[in-house]
Amino acid sequence: MTGVVFDGKRVRVVDDLDVRDPGPGEVLVAVSAAGLCHSDLSVVDGTIPFPVPVVLGHEGAGVVEAVGAGVTHVGPGDHVALSTLANCGTCADCDRGRPTMCRRAIGRPGQPFTRGGRAVYQFASSSVFARRTVVRGVQAVPIPKDVPMPSAALIGCGVLTGVGAVLNRARVGHGDRVVVIGTGGIGLNVLQGARLAGASEIVAVDADPAKEAVARRFGATHFLTSSEQVRDVLPTGADHVFECVGRVELVRAAIDLLDRHGQAVLLGVPPATAEASFRVSSLYLDKSVLGCRYGSSRPQRDIALYAELYRRGRLLLDELVTGTYPVEDFAKAAADAEAGRVARAVLTF
Repeated sequence: MTGVVFDGKRVRVVDDLDVRDPGPGEVLVAVSAAGLCHSDLSVVDGTIPFPVPVVLGHEGAGVVEAVGAGVTHVGPGDHVALSTLANCGTCADCDRGRPTMCRRAIGRPGQPFTRGGRAVYQFASSSVFARRTVVRGVQAVPIPKDVPMPSAALIGCGVLTGVGAVLNRARVGHGDRVVVIGTGGIGLNVLQGARLAGASEIVAVDADPAKEAVARRFGATHFLTSSEQVRDVLPTGADHVFECVGRVELVRAAIDLLDRHGQAVLLGVPPATAEASFRVSSLYLDKSVLGCRYGSSRPQRDIALYAELYRRGRLLLDELVTGTYPVEDFAKAAADAEAGRVARAVLTF
Protein backbone atom coordinates (compact mmCIF):
# COMPACT_ATOMS: atom_id res chain seq x y z
CA MET A 1 0.00 0.00 0.00
CA THR A 2 0.96 3.67 -0.36
CA GLY A 3 2.63 5.61 2.43
CA VAL A 4 5.04 8.46 3.14
CA VAL A 5 8.28 7.17 4.68
CA PHE A 6 11.24 9.10 6.09
CA ASP A 7 14.40 7.00 6.20
CA GLY A 8 16.59 9.48 8.05
CA LYS A 9 17.88 11.15 4.89
CA ARG A 10 14.92 11.80 2.63
CA VAL A 11 11.15 11.46 2.40
CA ARG A 12 9.64 9.19 -0.22
CA VAL A 13 6.15 8.17 -1.22
CA VAL A 14 6.32 4.39 -1.46
CA ASP A 15 3.82 1.78 -2.60
CA ASP A 16 5.24 -1.34 -0.94
CA LEU A 17 4.23 -0.69 2.65
CA ASP A 18 2.37 -3.31 4.69
CA VAL A 19 0.49 -3.01 7.98
CA ARG A 20 -0.41 -5.85 10.32
CA ASP A 21 -3.91 -6.81 11.38
CA PRO A 22 -5.33 -5.22 14.54
CA GLY A 23 -4.63 -7.03 17.78
CA PRO A 24 -6.71 -6.98 20.98
CA GLY A 25 -7.85 -3.47 21.77
CA GLU A 26 -6.78 -2.13 18.38
CA VAL A 27 -8.51 -0.71 15.30
CA LEU A 28 -7.56 -0.90 11.61
CA VAL A 29 -8.50 2.33 9.84
CA ALA A 30 -8.58 3.11 6.13
CA VAL A 31 -7.30 6.68 6.12
CA SER A 32 -9.36 9.09 4.02
CA ALA A 33 -7.60 12.38 4.76
CA ALA A 34 -4.59 13.54 6.76
CA GLY A 35 -3.43 17.02 7.68
CA LEU A 36 0.20 17.97 7.18
CA CYS A 37 1.25 19.44 10.51
CA HIS A 38 4.55 21.22 11.11
CA SER A 39 5.49 18.45 13.56
CA ASP A 40 5.76 16.03 10.63
CA LEU A 41 8.24 18.36 8.96
CA SER A 42 10.06 18.75 12.28
CA VAL A 43 10.82 15.03 12.22
CA VAL A 44 12.39 15.47 8.80
CA ASP A 45 14.54 18.46 9.77
CA GLY A 46 15.57 16.90 13.07
CA THR A 47 13.78 19.32 15.39
CA ILE A 48 11.84 16.35 16.74
CA PRO A 49 14.18 13.36 17.16
CA PHE A 50 12.51 10.12 16.09
CA PRO A 51 13.74 6.65 15.13
CA VAL A 52 13.73 5.76 11.44
CA PRO A 53 12.50 4.50 9.08
CA VAL A 54 9.13 5.96 10.05
CA VAL A 55 5.77 6.47 8.39
CA LEU A 56 4.87 10.12 8.91
CA GLY A 57 1.53 11.75 9.66
CA HIS A 58 -0.43 12.16 12.88
CA GLU A 59 -3.57 14.16 12.06
CA GLY A 60 -6.15 12.07 10.26
CA ALA A 61 -9.62 10.66 9.79
CA GLY A 62 -10.95 7.62 8.03
CA VAL A 63 -13.24 4.60 8.06
CA VAL A 64 -12.90 1.63 10.38
CA GLU A 65 -12.11 -1.56 8.46
CA ALA A 66 -11.65 -4.02 11.33
CA VAL A 67 -11.40 -4.10 15.11
CA GLY A 68 -9.54 -6.35 17.49
CA ALA A 69 -10.95 -8.25 20.45
CA GLY A 70 -12.43 -6.05 23.14
CA VAL A 71 -13.18 -3.02 20.96
CA THR A 72 -16.89 -2.22 21.18
CA HIS A 73 -17.22 1.56 20.78
CA VAL A 74 -16.54 1.48 17.01
CA GLY A 75 -17.01 -1.10 14.28
CA PRO A 76 -16.42 -1.59 10.57
CA GLY A 77 -17.88 1.25 8.50
CA ASP A 78 -17.77 3.84 11.27
CA HIS A 79 -16.21 7.21 10.52
CA VAL A 80 -13.53 8.17 13.03
CA ALA A 81 -11.17 11.01 13.77
CA LEU A 82 -7.87 9.81 15.17
CA SER A 83 -6.00 11.18 18.15
CA THR A 84 -2.30 10.62 18.71
CA LEU A 85 -2.89 9.84 22.37
CA ALA A 86 -2.43 6.11 22.85
CA ASN A 87 -3.02 6.38 26.58
CA CYS A 88 -3.51 3.25 28.64
CA GLY A 89 -6.73 4.29 30.38
CA THR A 90 -5.78 2.58 33.63
CA CYS A 91 -2.91 4.55 35.23
CA ALA A 92 -3.33 7.21 37.89
CA ASP A 93 -3.07 10.08 35.39
CA CYS A 94 -5.67 8.57 33.07
CA ASP A 95 -7.92 7.98 36.08
CA ARG A 96 -7.59 11.65 37.02
CA GLY A 97 -8.73 12.72 33.56
CA ARG A 98 -5.22 13.66 32.42
CA PRO A 99 -4.58 11.23 29.55
CA THR A 100 -1.95 13.53 28.01
CA MET A 101 0.23 12.73 31.03
CA CYS A 102 -0.02 8.94 30.64
CA ARG A 103 3.55 7.65 30.89
CA ARG A 104 2.68 4.53 28.93
CA ALA A 105 1.79 6.66 25.92
CA ILE A 106 4.98 8.73 25.70
CA GLY A 107 8.22 7.72 24.02
CA ARG A 108 7.28 4.18 23.09
CA PRO A 109 6.95 4.11 19.30
CA GLY A 110 5.52 0.92 17.84
CA GLN A 111 6.32 -0.80 14.56
CA PRO A 112 3.04 -2.01 13.02
CA PHE A 113 4.36 -1.48 9.48
CA THR A 114 6.82 -3.44 7.38
CA ARG A 115 8.51 -2.67 4.11
CA GLY A 116 10.44 -5.31 2.28
CA GLY A 117 10.36 -7.42 5.42
CA ARG A 118 11.87 -4.65 7.57
CA ALA A 119 9.93 -3.13 10.49
CA VAL A 120 8.97 0.51 10.11
CA TYR A 121 8.14 2.84 13.00
CA GLN A 122 4.83 4.59 13.59
CA PHE A 123 4.96 8.34 14.22
CA ALA A 124 2.94 9.69 17.14
CA SER A 125 1.12 6.37 17.50
CA SER A 126 -0.79 7.08 14.30
CA SER A 127 1.15 7.36 11.00
CA VAL A 128 -1.80 8.57 8.96
CA PHE A 129 0.27 9.25 5.84
CA ALA A 130 -0.51 5.64 4.91
CA ARG A 131 -3.52 4.19 3.20
CA ARG A 132 -4.20 2.09 6.29
CA THR A 133 -2.99 2.28 9.87
CA VAL A 134 -3.49 0.41 13.13
CA VAL A 135 -4.16 2.39 16.31
CA ARG A 136 -5.25 1.67 19.86
CA GLY A 137 -9.01 1.68 20.26
CA VAL A 138 -8.87 4.71 22.53
CA GLN A 139 -7.42 6.73 19.63
CA ALA A 140 -10.36 6.15 17.30
CA VAL A 141 -13.21 8.53 18.11
CA PRO A 142 -16.51 8.10 16.22
CA ILE A 143 -17.73 11.18 14.38
CA PRO A 144 -20.93 11.89 12.44
CA LYS A 145 -20.77 10.84 8.80
CA ASP A 146 -21.81 14.30 7.63
CA VAL A 147 -18.49 15.81 8.79
CA PRO A 148 -16.24 15.94 5.68
CA MET A 149 -13.13 13.83 6.08
CA PRO A 150 -10.60 16.60 5.21
CA SER A 151 -12.14 18.76 7.92
CA ALA A 152 -12.51 15.93 10.42
CA ALA A 153 -8.83 15.04 9.97
CA LEU A 154 -7.76 18.36 11.46
CA ILE A 155 -9.58 17.82 14.74
CA GLY A 156 -7.09 15.19 15.88
CA CYS A 157 -4.11 17.52 16.25
CA GLY A 158 -4.45 21.18 15.28
CA VAL A 159 -7.89 21.67 16.79
CA LEU A 160 -7.30 19.56 19.89
CA THR A 161 -4.03 21.38 20.52
CA GLY A 162 -5.09 24.96 19.79
CA VAL A 163 -8.66 25.04 21.06
CA GLY A 164 -7.74 22.71 23.91
CA ALA A 165 -4.90 24.97 25.06
CA VAL A 166 -7.44 27.76 25.48
CA LEU A 167 -10.29 25.83 27.08
CA ASN A 168 -8.46 23.11 29.01
CA ARG A 169 -5.01 24.46 29.90
CA ALA A 170 -5.30 28.25 30.10
CA ARG A 171 -9.01 28.18 30.92
CA VAL A 172 -9.54 31.56 29.28
CA GLY A 173 -12.50 33.32 30.82
CA HIS A 174 -15.22 35.58 29.49
CA GLY A 175 -13.81 39.05 28.95
CA ASP A 176 -10.14 38.03 29.16
CA ARG A 177 -7.48 39.63 26.96
CA VAL A 178 -5.60 37.18 24.73
CA VAL A 179 -2.52 37.49 22.52
CA VAL A 180 -1.68 34.79 19.96
CA ILE A 181 1.84 34.85 18.51
CA GLY A 182 1.84 32.99 15.18
CA THR A 183 -1.25 32.37 13.05
CA GLY A 184 -0.45 29.04 11.41
CA GLY A 185 -2.61 25.97 11.91
CA ILE A 186 -2.22 25.94 15.70
CA GLY A 187 -2.49 29.69 16.10
CA LEU A 188 -5.73 29.87 14.14
CA ASN A 189 -7.25 27.29 16.44
CA VAL A 190 -6.08 29.22 19.49
CA LEU A 191 -7.82 32.26 18.01
CA GLN A 192 -11.11 30.44 17.59
CA GLY A 193 -10.72 28.86 21.01
CA ALA A 194 -10.42 32.35 22.50
CA ARG A 195 -13.50 33.39 20.55
CA LEU A 196 -15.45 30.40 21.89
CA ALA A 197 -14.30 31.24 25.43
CA GLY A 198 -15.66 34.78 25.13
CA ALA A 199 -12.38 36.71 25.26
CA SER A 200 -12.98 40.43 24.87
CA GLU A 201 -9.80 41.28 22.98
CA ILE A 202 -7.95 38.76 20.83
CA VAL A 203 -4.72 40.10 19.38
CA ALA A 204 -3.10 38.07 16.60
CA VAL A 205 0.62 38.67 15.93
CA ASP A 206 2.23 37.43 12.71
CA ALA A 207 5.04 38.85 10.62
CA ASP A 208 3.09 38.12 7.42
CA PRO A 209 0.45 40.82 6.84
CA ALA A 210 -1.27 38.59 4.27
CA LYS A 211 -2.56 36.47 7.15
CA GLU A 212 -4.70 39.22 8.63
CA ALA A 213 -7.96 38.35 6.87
CA VAL A 214 -7.96 34.71 7.91
CA ALA A 215 -6.86 35.59 11.46
CA ARG A 216 -9.81 37.94 11.82
CA ARG A 217 -12.14 35.32 10.39
CA PHE A 218 -11.10 32.91 13.13
CA GLY A 219 -11.63 35.44 15.89
CA ALA A 220 -8.87 38.06 16.03
CA THR A 221 -10.10 41.51 17.02
CA HIS A 222 -6.69 43.03 16.22
CA PHE A 223 -3.86 42.01 13.90
CA LEU A 224 -0.25 43.14 14.38
CA THR A 225 2.95 42.30 12.55
CA SER A 226 5.20 42.60 15.61
CA SER A 227 4.88 41.74 19.29
CA GLU A 228 6.40 45.14 20.04
CA GLN A 229 3.09 46.70 18.95
CA VAL A 230 0.95 44.80 21.46
CA ARG A 231 1.31 47.39 24.23
CA ASP A 232 -0.29 49.93 21.92
CA VAL A 233 -3.46 47.81 22.04
CA LEU A 234 -3.13 46.39 25.55
CA PRO A 235 -1.21 48.99 27.59
CA THR A 236 -1.09 46.91 30.79
CA GLY A 237 -0.53 43.61 29.01
CA ALA A 238 -2.56 40.46 28.38
CA ASP A 239 -4.19 37.88 30.60
CA HIS A 240 -3.02 35.07 28.30
CA VAL A 241 -0.29 34.95 25.67
CA PHE A 242 0.06 31.86 23.47
CA GLU A 243 3.40 31.28 21.71
CA CYS A 244 2.63 29.16 18.63
CA VAL A 245 5.85 29.48 16.62
CA GLY A 246 8.53 27.72 18.65
CA ARG A 247 11.23 30.42 18.77
CA VAL A 248 12.93 31.17 22.07
CA GLU A 249 12.92 34.92 21.52
CA LEU A 250 9.15 34.76 21.14
CA VAL A 251 8.90 32.82 24.41
CA ARG A 252 10.61 35.79 26.05
CA ALA A 253 8.25 38.17 24.24
CA ALA A 254 5.22 36.18 25.43
CA ILE A 255 6.33 36.48 29.06
CA ASP A 256 7.10 40.18 28.71
CA LEU A 257 3.59 40.85 27.36
CA LEU A 258 1.79 39.52 30.43
CA ASP A 259 -0.24 41.67 32.76
CA ARG A 260 -0.38 40.90 36.46
CA HIS A 261 -1.60 37.36 37.10
CA GLY A 262 -1.17 36.61 33.39
CA GLN A 263 0.01 33.34 31.93
CA ALA A 264 2.15 32.48 28.91
CA VAL A 265 1.25 29.18 27.25
CA LEU A 266 3.96 27.56 25.12
CA LEU A 267 2.68 25.64 22.10
CA GLY A 268 5.42 26.10 19.50
CA VAL A 269 8.09 23.40 19.17
CA PRO A 270 11.69 24.70 19.21
CA PRO A 271 14.65 22.32 18.85
CA ALA A 272 14.76 19.77 21.67
CA THR A 273 17.82 21.36 23.30
CA ALA A 274 16.68 24.99 22.96
CA GLU A 275 16.77 27.17 26.07
CA ALA A 276 14.84 30.38 26.70
CA SER A 277 15.76 33.19 29.09
CA PHE A 278 13.69 35.82 30.87
CA ARG A 279 13.85 38.07 33.91
CA VAL A 280 12.86 36.06 36.96
CA SER A 281 11.50 39.20 38.59
CA SER A 282 8.99 39.50 35.74
CA LEU A 283 7.05 36.56 37.22
CA TYR A 284 6.70 37.90 40.75
CA LEU A 285 3.28 39.46 40.15
CA ASP A 286 1.61 36.02 40.04
CA LYS A 287 2.56 35.42 36.42
CA SER A 288 2.93 31.87 35.08
CA VAL A 289 4.65 30.05 32.24
CA LEU A 290 2.70 26.97 31.19
CA GLY A 291 3.71 24.09 29.01
CA CYS A 292 0.90 22.36 27.19
CA ARG A 293 0.87 18.90 25.67
CA TYR A 294 -1.77 18.24 23.04
CA GLY A 295 -4.13 20.88 24.36
CA SER A 296 -4.38 19.07 27.73
CA SER A 297 -7.14 17.26 25.90
CA ARG A 298 -9.34 14.28 26.62
CA PRO A 299 -9.84 13.15 23.02
CA GLN A 300 -12.84 10.86 23.45
CA ARG A 301 -14.69 13.80 24.98
CA ASP A 302 -13.16 16.72 23.09
CA ILE A 303 -13.22 15.34 19.53
CA ALA A 304 -16.93 14.60 19.85
CA LEU A 305 -17.51 18.08 21.30
CA TYR A 306 -15.60 19.84 18.52
CA ALA A 307 -17.37 17.83 15.82
CA GLU A 308 -20.71 18.94 17.26
CA LEU A 309 -19.59 22.57 17.51
CA TYR A 310 -18.62 22.34 13.84
CA ARG A 311 -22.05 20.98 12.91
CA ARG A 312 -23.64 23.91 14.75
CA GLY A 313 -21.51 26.41 12.86
CA ARG A 314 -19.56 27.53 15.93
CA LEU A 315 -16.21 25.90 15.13
CA LEU A 316 -14.45 26.52 11.81
CA LEU A 317 -12.96 23.44 10.18
CA ASP A 318 -13.58 23.74 6.44
CA GLU A 319 -11.84 27.11 6.49
CA LEU A 320 -8.66 25.50 7.82
CA VAL A 321 -8.36 23.28 4.75
CA THR A 322 -6.66 25.66 2.34
CA GLY A 323 -5.17 23.00 0.08
CA THR A 324 -5.84 19.32 -0.65
CA TYR A 325 -3.32 17.05 -2.35
CA PRO A 326 -3.29 13.40 -3.34
CA VAL A 327 -0.78 11.63 -1.11
CA GLU A 328 1.49 11.18 -4.14
CA ASP A 329 1.95 14.99 -4.15
CA PHE A 330 3.42 15.05 -0.65
CA ALA A 331 6.46 17.04 -1.78
CA LYS A 332 4.31 19.87 -3.15
CA ALA A 333 2.13 19.88 -0.02
CA ALA A 334 5.24 20.10 2.16
CA ALA A 335 6.70 22.92 0.08
CA ASP A 336 3.46 24.90 0.28
CA ALA A 337 3.27 24.35 4.04
CA GLU A 338 6.88 25.42 4.58
CA ALA A 339 6.32 28.56 2.51
CA GLY A 340 3.22 29.48 4.50
CA ARG A 341 0.97 29.31 1.46
CA VAL A 342 -1.60 27.17 3.30
CA ALA A 343 -3.09 27.19 6.81
CA ARG A 344 -3.30 23.43 6.55
CA ALA A 345 -2.40 21.17 3.65
CA VAL A 346 -4.47 17.98 3.65
CA LEU A 347 -3.40 14.76 1.93
CA THR A 348 -6.16 12.59 0.52
CA PHE A 349 -6.29 8.90 -0.35
